[in-house]
Amino acid sequence: MSERVHIVEVGPRDGLQNEKTPISVADRIAFVEALIGAGLRAVEVGAFVSPKAIPQMVGSAEVLQGVSHHRDCELPVLVPNEKGYEASQAAGAKLIAVFAAASESFSRANINCSIAESIERFKPVLARAKADGVRVRGYISTVLGCPYEGEIRPQAVVDVAKVLWDLGCYEISLGDTIGVGTPLKARQLLRAVAGHVPMANLAMHFHDTYGQALANLYAGMEEGCRVIDSAAGGLGGCPYAPGATGNVATEDVVYMLEGMGVPTGVDMAKLVAATNVVSGLIGRPPVSRVASALNAKNAAGNA
Repeated sequence: MSERVHIVEVGPRDGLQNEKTPISVADRIAFVEALIGAGLRAVEVGAFVSPKAIPQMVGSAEVLQGVSHHRDCELPVLVPNEKGYEASQAAGAKLIAVFAAASESFSRANINCSIAESIERFKPVLARAKADGVRVRGYISTVLGCPYEGEIRPQAVVDVAKVLWDLGCYEISLGDTIGVGTPLKARQLLRAVAGHVPMANLAMHFHDTYGQALANLYAGMEEGCRVIDSAAGGLGGCPYAPGATGNVATEDVVYMLEGMGVPTGVDMAKLVAATNVVSGLIGRPPVSRVASALNAKNAAGNA
């Protein structure tokens, strides 16, 4: 495998929104700048959601505007409804993301509505985005397991993916929200969804609760998937899934890809430096095995 893989860095949004310690707008801008400086060209910068529901994302408009001069980068923001869409457009968003779940129980616990109702909420968002020339990415959560329903049938994911694709999402990100997937199940899921959405338009968004994320990503790459969502330092988690750890760490993904001869364009030292700063701000060490190993190596070298 030598062809390039597209990494979508989700730490500043999907990662930080599930961390207990809120990070200031200035520090979030600095985090995004550091990630871009490390060579990442797609960085999810915020979410236009209720400040009561997700206070960690307050100030997303300022964050987006603070980094919008990077015109060669993709800077998606999450938008749950028309109100969020309007706020995103006032802030100048060119790329937005909408989300749905593959599990009815999770949808109700997470956003207090059914899957069908959640789709109805963002249908007008996609219509307006199309008219405005704004690209829309679609997220599907709980694709390999749900904390309430257990294992999720691939067909349930296919059904939601088809709707998002037909509504105009250019890419569908498949999220193993609680990190229970294994390589065979990840492979089977991608095959099922790729029967209705082109593999080139699918992304893998795997959490690492059971230590399977890299193996799942490798299996997905063997199936032909070339887009990976990850978070610097393994930031994040799932508040509705007890014990669920964060997203697969960007450092670990980059280390694996580069070791496979797949170029990423990412400067590992700069990436780890960005991770160390944000880890200090949230008050816990990075979950990333690679960042931990390099930090220990550097500490030993400076002793």
